Amino acid sequence: MRTKVLAAVVVIVLAAGCTDDGGGYATPTTTSSTEPAGPPVALTLEGPITGGERDLPYNAMPLGFEDEHDYREEEYFVSGTAAAYSSPAPLTTDGRWDLAPATTADYTTRIVVRKPADPEDFNGVVLVEWNNVTVARDSDPGFGMLHPEIFAEGYAYIAVSAQEVSIEGGDGLIEVPGVPADALLALQQWDPERYAPLDHPGDEYSYDLFSQIGALAEGRATDTPLEGLDVDAVIAIGESQSAFRLVSYIDGVQPLATTFDGFLLQNPGATGAPFGEGADDAPPPVARLRTDLDVPVLTLVTETDLTLLDHLAARQPDTDRIATWEMAGTAHADQATLDYGIASGRRWSDATVDFRDLCGPANTGPQAEIARAALARLRAWVQDGTPPPAAPPIDSDGTELVRDADGNVLGGLRTPDVDAPVSTLTGTGSSASVFCALFGQEIPFGPERLAALYPTHDDYVAQVRDSAAAAEEAGFLLPYDAAAIVDAASASDVGA
Repeated sequence: MRTKVLAAVVVIVLAAGCTDDGGGYATPTTTSSTEPAGPPVALTLEGPITGGERDLPYNAMPLGFEDEHDYREEEYFVSGTAAAYSSPAPLTTDGRWDLAPATTADYTTRIVVRKPADPEDFNGVVLVEWNNVTVARDSDPGFGMLHPEIFAEGYAYIAVSAQEVSIEGGDGLIEVPGVPADALLALQQWDPERYAPLDHPGDEYSYDLFSQIGALAEGRATDTPLEGLDVDAVIAIGESQSAFRLVSYIDGVQPLATTFDGFLLQNPGATGAPFGEGADDAPPPVARLRTDLDVPVLTLVTETDLTLLDHLAARQPDTDRIATWEMAGTAHADQATLDYGIASGRRWSDATVDFRDLCGPANTGPQAEIARAALARLRAWVQDGTPPPAAPPIDSDGTELVRDADGNVLGGLRTPDVDAPVSTLTGTGSSASVFCALFGQEIPFGPERLAALYPTHDDYVAQVRDSAAAAEEAGFLLPYDAAAIVDAASASDVGA
C-alpha cells in the first residue's frame, strides 16, 4: 500500500511525577486503584501475536519509537461474547437514550497495546482508541496526534479493531481519489495468515465489544496485556468516524456499562452512529451529548466539523461534565496527521502518492498541539476533578463562520497560527472530492501582506511569542509545544 494512502487513512474517517514547569499545568497526582470498578468479564486473551506474512502488526508505530521512548508495542487477539443493543423508542436529540441488550454473538478481534517498558514510568491512565474505519481499514489518528504527550507522561494505550469492516473488508464511507480500492486493505486482506483467527459478528456488537476491551484495561478479565501496571483510570478516545460511534456510546451504552472514566472526542459531526438496522436504533440528524453524565467528556471541534459536518447544529453549552473546544484555523484532517501516517507506513512500504496534486496544500493548523493539551486537561479532570479551561466558540452567523480580512476565523480557541498568521488557514478544503474537502487549505500570504503585518523579523517573533504564551497560560498549549512554535518562528525568514 502506498504510504501517503496509509497516512490519509490515518487521519480520515479520519511522565508521572512531573511538577509545574511554569506553564500553568502540574501533572495530576495519581492514586492507585485498589480494585476494578465493575464485575469481571469473560474474555480470552492470546498473544503477543507474532508471525504472519509480514510479521508486523497493522498500524505499527513508526520505526524507532519503541527504543527512543522506551515503550513496548504488542498485538493481542481477544475473544468473547458481545451483546447488541436496541431502543424501544426513537432516539432523541438530547441524547438521553434508554437501550436494552438484545442478541449476543461470539467474536475474536485484535488490539494493539503500547505501554512503558518500565512499569514505574506508567502514570496510571490507559487510553483506549476506537480505530477509525472511514475507508474500510483500521487507522489510529488519535495516537498519531497524541503520541508525544503519551510518551512524555507515561500513558498506556490500546487500539481496538472494533468494527467488522476493518477485519473482513467492505465498502468505506468515502473514496480516496487516485488510489485503487485494492490499495486500502482490511486486516485479513493485508495479512491473511496472521489475522485468519479474527471473526467479527457485525457492527451492532461493536459497542459492547468496545466496553469489554475497556473492562480488560481496567483489570476485570482473567488475563491482561497490562501486567505490572497499576491502572487508575481508563479514557476512551475516538476521532472523526470513531467519534460518531463514541457519541452513541456515551448517550446509550456508558450509562449501562459504566466502563470508562472519561472521553476525548476529536472531530465529531452533528450526530452519532446507529446501533442496528431498526428505525428506532438510528440517531436523529442532530444528537447532543446527554447532560446527566457522571464522567467528563472533552470534545475538540475543527472548522470543517462545524460546517461540512454540521456540528454547528449540535452545539451545546458546557456543563460540569461536558466541555467543547472549537479550534480556530484547523481542519478535520491536516498535514500533521498525514506526516505521522507516512512515518508509520514506512514500516512496510516505500511507495508514495502525493495528495497535493489532487487536493492542494493541506491545512497546517495546530490541531495536534491543542489535542495534546486537551489530553492533559482531561487527565486532570478525571483524576483530581480539575475541569479544563473554557474556550469561546468560533464566531458564526448561524450557518457560516465569520472571518477577518485575511480569511481566518474570528473567535474560538486562539493560537499563533491565527493571532500571528502567515497564511489563511481554513477548514474548507478543495471541492475536487469529499476526501479533499476534509483536509482544509493553507493559502500563504504574499510578500506585501507579510511586510505590512511584520515590518521586522523581531516583530513577527514577538507576536508569536505573545500568542503562544497566552495560549499556554490559558491551558490550550503545553509548554513543549508552545516553545516549539516560538522556535519555528525564530528560525523562519518572516520579516527578515
